[in-house]
Amino acid sequence: MARNRIGIFGSTGSIGVSTLDVLARHPDRFSVEVLVAHSRVEPLFEQIKRFRPAVVGLVDADRRAALEERLASLPAVHRPAVVVGQAAVDELAGEASLDTVVAAVVGTAGLGSTWKALAAGKRVLLANKESLVAAGELMLDVARRAGATLLPIDSEHNAIFQCLPADEAAVVGRGGLVSDSREIERLVLTASGGPFRERPLAGFADITPEQACAHPNWSMGRKISVDSATMMNKGLEVIEAARLFGVSADRIEVLVHPESVIHSMVRFVDGSVIAELGEPDMRTPIAHALAWPERIESGVAPLDFGALAGLHFESPDPQRFPALRLAFEALAAGGAMPLVLNAANEVAVAAFLDRRIGFMDIPAALEAAMAHFVGEAAIDAPSSVEAVLAADDEVRDWTAAWCRSRRGEAD
Repeated sequence: MARNRIGIFGSTGSIGVSTLDVLARHPDRFSVEVLVAHSRVEPLFEQIKRFRPAVVGLVDADRRAALEERLASLPAVHRPAVVVGQAAVDELAGEASLDTVVAAVVGTAGLGSTWKALAAGKRVLLANKESLVAAGELMLDVARRAGATLLPIDSEHNAIFQCLPADEAAVVGRGGLVSDSREIERLVLTASGGPFRERPLAGFADITPEQACAHPNWSMGRKISVDSATMMNKGLEVIEAARLFGVSADRIEVLVHPESVIHSMVRFVDGSVIAELGEPDMRTPIAHALAWPERIESGVAPLDFGALAGLHFESPDPQRFPALRLAFEALAAGGAMPLVLNAANEVAVAAFLDRRIGFMDIPAALEAAMAHFVGEAAIDAPSSVEAVLAADDEVRDWTAAWCRSRRGEAD
């Protein structure tokens, strides 16, 4: 059997590292052909030594010399070709040498490579939820036209995918949508509640980046960790679920489930509920998508039901998590509003991590951006990737100015 040729875009991040861990367990099934990172040369070099890709990409062209200096220590036969710069790296995702692309770049920065992979008809393992939030219909349309296979590896969407009837799941897996199946009553996305689920609201103004990044269950990057703390991550997942599975906002429910054992559920019209359970480890959904429709060993320990103290659920507190409400509002508004929400969030989270705004300024920035980009300032629903990126830049510029004004900074 020919090995499946893999390209990982975002290889030094948490999803990329987990993917490589799974791949290393199955060298007879998979070969790593392309590794792409933004700028982290040292971890990328360690991955190169172990997996020997044919090509590596660096988004930050200024880091090329540092990488090539490290590569010079390898035998010539083990040195990969080096590609630098965002545009050139994005092109790698459509290369004929790849069968599967793991889209693990965080934020809109991953849109270009995800688009190229889908347009080339690849099997795409999607962790970059922002691509579907900002350009959902465009992404799904190109996937259908090119015959691409789009498989979610966010734990929640992968769980829903596993819970769907086999014929419906196959439609999603081959680049289409579940056609609003009459059997499905609603999708239930679970959320851990993050580190501040029980913190008094009066203390939210004093939350630091370090506290926001200390997730109780998952090991994630800083941006996603902050999104989890505000519950914007769940909001983006609500929009992604609507895109992937073809359901309206009123058929998506969010439940806080602190144990993170049930990763999501599907309610059916006959009263049945099917849930996907497992340890909170991203290697499970990654392994599922890599081998789908088969299953392979992931390295994740079996769930020990005897050790569970219990499973708890509660509705999200709208005062504690206003960003979740805004995500539902953006989804209901449609058009470019999900793009506005996502772009504003990326800027606001970066400002918070840089200590330029406070934690509760993040949802305030989102609400302000959504209020601004209606009426005369409204952005038309983008009809191309170029239009998506242009609109994204416009929202980012406005939100950056809002963040500066929040702290009284001069432009």
